[in-house]
Amino acid sequence: MEFAKNMYELHKKVSPSELILGWYATGHDITEHSVLIHEYYSREAHSPIHLTVDTSLQNGRMSIKAYVSASMGVPGKTMGVMFTPLTVKYVYYDTERIGIDLIMKTCFSPNRVIGLSSDLQQVGGASARIQDALSTVLQYAEDVLSGKVSADNTVGRFLMGLVNQVPKIAPEDFETMLNSNINDLLMVTYLANLTQSQIALIEKLVSL
Repeated sequence: MEFAKNMYELHKKVSPSELILGWYATGHDITEHSVLIHEYYSREAHSPIHLTVDTSLQNGRMSIKAYVSASMGVPGKTMGVMFTPLTVKYVYYDTERIGIDLIMKTCFSPNRVIGLSSDLQQVGGASARIQDALSTVLQYAEDVLSGKVSADNTVGRFLMGLVNQVPKIAPEDFETMLNSNINDLLMVTYLANLTQSQIALIEKLVSL
């Protein structure tokens, strides 16, 4: 606990506006040590959050759970602490999602090594995922129209909002825009390869 206090004091010197919101631990559940650690952070923050990260992948995934504590027992007698679970919502940037997706691919690699995909491969993968999603939506719409599946108003409103967000572009204009972007991407790739070849040639000439 003394180490955590010293580190927090040092951190406040660098970032005085940041405050402690809670603490985290690796594991799939709360342990007997959680109460003691949580009691310390209860003095540093109001209603701190306890986050558990299951790095052992007991359920086949790295589940993340959040808790807040509440006192329980008879007033004036022995008091205990009860951890109440919270709803966890994952918020991330697109760049972080790309990194996580790349790390997850190592699960299917025999040597646990995976290389970076090229820009064109990433575009192809994204297009394939969009095509799969559209196939699922079309199948659901056909099942609803044929009476195989009951219509869900919530799903219908979501799909309607999704369709309205798609910009209305003529097929010819879309094809022109797509070809222009592909040409730009190919030009950037060509220039990058040309630069690498020039650098390699200069290194060869310098070493002569």
